[in-house]
Amino acid sequence: MINISLPDGSVRKFDKPVSGADIAASIGPGLAKAALAVKVDGEMMDLSTVVDHDARIGIVTSRDPEALELLRHDAAHVLAQAVQELYPGTQITFGPSTEEGFYYDFVRDQPFSPEDFGKIEQRMAEIVDRDLPITREVWDRQKIKQYFVDHGEKFKAEWADELPKDEEISVYKQGEWLDMCLGPHLPSTGKLGKAFKLTKVSGAYWRGDKNNAQLQRVYGTVFFSDKDLKAYLRRIEEAEKRDHRRIGREMHLFHQQEEAAGMVFWHPKGWTFWRTIEGYLRRKLEAGGYVEVKTPQLVDRKLWEESGHWEKFRQNMYLAENEEGLKEFMGHGATEGESRVFALKPMNCPCHVQIFNQGLRSYRELPLRMAEMGSCHRFEPSGALHGILRVRNFTQDDAHIFCTEADIESETIRFCGLLGEIYRDLGFPDYFVKFSDRPPVRAGSDAVWDQAEGALQSASKAAGLDLILNPGEGAFYGPKLEFVLRDAIGRDWQCGTLQVDFVLPERLGAEYVAEDGTRKRPVMLHRAIFGSFERMIGILIEHYAGRFPLWMAPTQAVVVTVVNDADSYANEVAAKLRAAGMRVETDVRNEKINYKVREHSLAHVPLILAVGRRDMENRTVAVRRLGSEKQEVLELGAAVTTLSAEARPPF
Repeated sequence: MINISLPDGSVRKFDKPVSGADIAASIGPGLAKAALAVKVDGEMMDLSTVVDHDARIGIVTSRDPEALELLRHDAAHVLAQAVQELYPGTQITFGPSTEEGFYYDFVRDQPFSPEDFGKIEQRMAEIVDRDLPITREVWDRQKIKQYFVDHGEKFKAEWADELPKDEEISVYKQGEWLDMCLGPHLPSTGKLGKAFKLTKVSGAYWRGDKNNAQLQRVYGTVFFSDKDLKAYLRRIEEAEKRDHRRIGREMHLFHQQEEAAGMVFWHPKGWTFWRTIEGYLRRKLEAGGYVEVKTPQLVDRKLWEESGHWEKFRQNMYLAENEEGLKEFMGHGATEGESRVFALKPMNCPCHVQIFNQGLRSYRELPLRMAEMGSCHRFEPSGALHGILRVRNFTQDDAHIFCTEADIESETIRFCGLLGEIYRDLGFPDYFVKFSDRPPVRAGSDAVWDQAEGALQSASKAAGLDLILNPGEGAFYGPKLEFVLRDAIGRDWQCGTLQVDFVLPERLGAEYVAEDGTRKRPVMLHRAIFGSFERMIGILIEHYAGRFPLWMAPTQAVVVTVVNDADSYANEVAAKLRAAGMRVETDVRNEKINYKVREHSLAHVPLILAVGRRDMENRTVAVRRLGSEKQEVLELGAAVTTLSAEARPPF
């Protein structure tokens, strides 16, 4: 007898092994029709999976959050089948689901273009109408390799040959078309529906290596309903209008160029914006009990080897090699002329431990909250770069809290409070939190990870956090919380993190004198709120579409003249506002006032103060706020007092 426990707590008994489809049918015909997959003891599997033991079972339908990823994975396979039917000779490589939809990488002599999308979508719809059963088979390595060789699929054949020798190779077939895949998949192509849309095509490299063959990546998205698809497409259209690269260029905030790929050239207004955000954050950190430090950019590989980052991040590090002729300077048994390898730091944490290790620390100094606006470098593949949201040189709003294990709960509560305040001040009241547990490749024993995960879960509960499990995505030193904020058009951005680390203090020899006089290892809490300044500024640009709150705007006000006679008065008004702490420009060009107002409105200046002869005589200004056709006439002193108060940062 097999006992099947259902989500409502009931138990169904079967006298022989039973498939997910049969379990759904036993519950009711409506569920059998809606069923897409089955969860067996928490793991999603094909609906055809046969359960031969007592298990917790859940039937996955379109109402389940996991179902969308399943739908997107199937859409990638249907896309690949459609392309190969329409364009014989096209080779397939990989096609996963993504956060926004799906893609598939192809090898084809002729380039795809958006003009091809309609034809491909039509063929995809035909494949859906065929309602082809999607079935899983297990093939041996030689069979699948020979199949791909016979069909001219050299990339798939190469991949089949490199899979682990003891790995079971699963093949999913839909009609005559097939692909290697881990699954799971929908029961048939008909379950996909037709709420899909191909969105763009770009280049990629086989296995992400620029030295390999170039591929064509076709992107798309899919939903369970046309309503959801249309809402997404409207959001994408709005996102294009808010693209930080275009707005950054139009507002003269920054630019990027090939000679420094993945780096940012900050212009005066952009750097003003940066310093405004940095100054705000620095004040919050000082009030929160942090001390600020600065560590070197270039550090000997020896430290990265000791910390474990050399093994983990070596391929993403920028290296420098230097020959030192002075043995005593090199200091570790080197011979004259031996070279030393340095790395531009990809993160700040090992350097912060070096500061902690200077001198003998006492328990009375803990918790020690050490912050750094640290410039870091990581070599990201060119295909992964995206404006200032994904760069190779970035500044982390990094901090490490050295504390005792007993402090983890209180420091987590304290950090979550600080992060919430900052997100609200920046205009992001809505955010959620993921709990990322141990990754497959990690440092530290399972016992240490049990300890760290338990401590972070307990602290999160004390902080009142509702956690979403993000399995296997922890940092390689410890589990972490990921704080995901939601922007004005409903997009999610993972920014803040909090990580509990028992490993790095051990590897780098950090210790303090405990109250009983013994030496103990501190716990290290890695935490960030922005993630990086570049990324946060990009998010802010898109969130506000360049129409920043007054306190944030790089130029808060422009004083414009109606007539040239008022030039001197305009300069006086601007000087008084600057003296009150505002960022102000003047526009005394010999242009019509409507032209000036329109130009500065397009530049998203929050306040436009117009002055003419009458204003000069009456000591007044006419204030127009961005987005309003109305203007308010204020006495100069009152305008300075009122507007400078409005322009103050929230802290």
